[in-house]
Parts: sequence; C-alpha cells; structure tokens
Amino acid sequence: MAPPLTSLLPDSPILADRASAWRSAYLHIPFCARVCPYCDFAVVAGQDDLIERYHQALLGEISMAESWSPLDAVFIGGGTPSRFPPELIGSIIEALREKFGFSENVEVSMEANPEDINTTTSRGYSEAGVTRLSMGVQSFDDEVLQALGRLHNGATARTAVEQAIAVLDRVSIDLIYGHPVETDSSWDTTLDIALTTEPDHISAYSLTVELGTPLSRAVAEGYPAPDDDVQADRWERAAERLSPRFTRYEVSNYAISEPCRYNLATWGQGEYVAFGMGAHGHRDGVRSRNLRRLDRYLEAVEAGRPPLAGQSVISGWDRELERLMLGLRRSAGVVAGEGGGQLLKSHPEFVEAGIVELREGRIVVVRPLLTDTVIREVLAVPEPE
Repeated sequence: MAPPLTSLLPDSPILADRASAWRSAYLHIPFCARVCPYCDFAVVAGQDDLIERYHQALLGEISMAESWSPLDAVFIGGGTPSRFPPELIGSIIEALREKFGFSENVEVSMEANPEDINTTTSRGYSEAGVTRLSMGVQSFDDEVLQALGRLHNGATARTAVEQAIAVLDRVSIDLIYGHPVETDSSWDTTLDIALTTEPDHISAYSLTVELGTPLSRAVAEGYPAPDDDVQADRWERAAERLSPRFTRYEVSNYAISEPCRYNLATWGQGEYVAFGMGAHGHRDGVRSRNLRRLDRYLEAVEAGRPPLAGQSVISGWDRELERLMLGLRRSAGVVAGEGGGQLLKSHPEFVEAGIVELREGRIVVVRPLLTDTVIREVLAVPEPE
C-alpha cells in the first residue's frame, strides 16, 4: 500500500515520482495594476474594465475543453489573479470541478499581491475553493521593492501575509533576490521577516534580465545588471537560513510539509490543461500555447474557437531529455533511465567533480547552483545508437 502524501517529506523520491501521474490545470489571469520592469509574462495593465469579459471567456474556454481525468492540482497564475474578486475566482474553480472533477486531496493554488490581501479577501478566496495563496512579496525592504517596481511596501506585505496565514493553512511567500539595490543586510532582513511570519512554503528566485523588458533596456543603457556571484551568495544564504525549518524540494522552493502540488507535477513531466491568454498546456505528449494578445484571445473564445496559438509534439528522445531537464531541478532528482545513462557517459566529470550523484538509480544534482549547467548539457546528450 502506497504511503499517504502527508507522511512523505517534500523532497521524497516517492512523492516526486507519484506527482508525475497527477492531472493538473493552469489558469492564467493577465491583469495587473502595473507591469513590473523585470516581467516578461503575458500580462496587461490598465485594462481592468475587461475583467468580467475575460472571466466569461475563461468559462467559455473551459466549457469547450474535452473531458479528462479528475484534477489533483490547480494553479491560478498571472499576472495578478487577486485582481479578480473571490466570487469570480470561485466560479472558475467551480467550472473546473464540473468539467473535470476534483480528486479527494486536490490543491488549488492562487498567486496574489500583498496589496490585495487582507482577512476579508483571504476568507473570500478560501471559501471560493483556494487552498494555497502564493504571495508575491518579493522583498520586505522598501528600497528593493521600489526598485522592483512593486506597489506594496514591506509593512503592507508583512500584514497581508499574517492575515492570510490566519485564514489559510497553506500560504507561500515568493521572494526575488539579487537586485543591485539589495544588500546582504536587506536580504537577511527579508529572510528574517519571512521566517517570523511562519508561512508553510517559501520560494526564492534570482532576478533575471529578460529580453524585451524595461529592465533589459535599462541594463543595455548602462544600469547595473544583477551580479552572478552575489546572487549565488544570496541563494546560499537563503538555503542556510531556511534549512532548519524547511525542506528544499526544488532549486528555489522550500516547504515545511506540503510542497506545491502543481509545481511537483510539472517538474515530473505531468500533464495539465491550460486556460487563458498565453497559457501553456501539456497533454498526451503535446505541448500547446494559447494566443498571447488579449484582444485575439477574447475574439477567438467569443467566436467559439479554441484560442490555440500553436503546439509541438514532444516524443522519442526529445521527450526523454525533457524528462531529465525537468526532473533534475528537484532535490529528489530523477530516475536515470536511458537519458540519464547517456548523460553520465557523456559527462563523467559531473560525478568526478561532485556535481551530481547516482543514488539508487536516480541522478541527483548535489550542487544546486550548478543545476542549470547540468541541464544545458542534457540538451546535447546523444541518442544511443
């Protein structure tokens, strides 16, 4: 008999492998009060007058979908999903439930900005069916927040997290480190406050300069770019500070007992349906993407057409390499399989240098800061003859 989910640690290989069979759904809500300078997601600002129309389009797209398996995980991302009031979120969750069904232990995660969250809204989202709020705090330092283009301040963020935790059992704090304005001291303070609020999950990501964003244009004009060595130090500081209480189950994600199920499923190459502008899905070896422009997305759905922008079939050796690339991000690693055997054959130096280990048939990256280095090499691993 398989052990229950709650008895498994977040970095359990059993849990990681089981998650690959979970069925999930991703819903994209693109609306923002302001677009952050580092963001390259499919988002819009200043168009809240289209929220109700978009809500109806989401319901319409869900109704057009084929029937499938009951869902184990739902992730509502953005954009800023908390631009939607709880009643709209609730109707979307209910539409998914009616279309696909929910498993007994389904987790419904939703991203939210601190300025939108208080006791009342937290209770509203909980009653609507949200079981995990993922709070886009980014930092508790006001100067860093201003540099990141955020609308909230550190005090607002702390209050919002505390009020959310008073209502929901699962609250995640999302942090971004490595902005040139940030100091060692301010990062330590952010970690201190994050720990003090006692969330059950923390994500800590490095600031990246994405092509086409205001940040990338500023860097091109001479604004200081994030420093790789500083970011590595900040990652190590976070790992050191969080490890006594949290288990790191992916390069950037930490949980006390319950990892984000949608995250685990996607890193396990699990399948998921996707709805909304620019949303990406994965079914039956096919990866699909929706139209990224809001007007075109709305026009397609309102005309009764799936808003598909394109799709690609991932099969054979490409699928095996994708399985490795996704799974290597997890602390549990990935079953070596044929692709892993070829990786170690092509790059024995990874084992010799103590970057990866082979543990009971699994490849595990034991120096997480070099995960991307290993993954880049996976792309070139030759198919066995």
